[in-house]
Amino acid sequence: MVERLPAAEFASSVGELAELLVDAVDDGASVGFVTPFGHQEAAAWWRAQAPAVADGSHLLWACRDGSGITATVSLVLTSKPNARHRAEIVKLLVRRDVRGRGLSRALLAAAERAARAAGVELLTLDTETGSTAERVYLTGGWTRFGIVPGYACSPDGTPRDCSFFYKRLASPGEAGAFTGSG
Repeated sequence: MVERLPAAEFASSVGELAELLVDAVDDGASVGFVTPFGHQEAAAWWRAQAPAVADGSHLLWACRDGSGITATVSLVLTSKPNARHRAEIVKLLVRRDVRGRGLSRALLAAAERAARAAGVELLTLDTETGSTAERVYLTGGWTRFGIVPGYACSPDGTPRDCSFFYKRLASPGEAGAFTGSG
């Protein structure tokens, strides 16, 4: 079950979110961190997101089981006047032992619904080229618009190619729909 994590519960969830982030990095996910990477560093990163979570510009969803948070995704809205029609998907993380159950797709669907409700017409994201996550996006209606060689390092410090994606949430011709090229 996917649930929006309210700002009021964010601080009390940082420990579980940190465990999930450490699991991803330990598994080799290129999500912005290099090893050694532990719980303290992960918790510090999540705590640094608190102001954006509190002001509503960083929306967060989680899946839970009896052991805690098993998956998460974030939608980061922008305050730039010329970019309020777009947002970014960040930190789609699924704990290793619960992968293959459709949690990524369910989390993305929740973020997309919230983006539409917020008037967002265009989503963007990036992920390591050739990763499992890339396959989720390629089969989930996202359009890859480029690959940048050596864009980000894997947790062991090796530069990896990164694929950049977008997804239009409003069809061309709809009132207020994004009409740029691409």
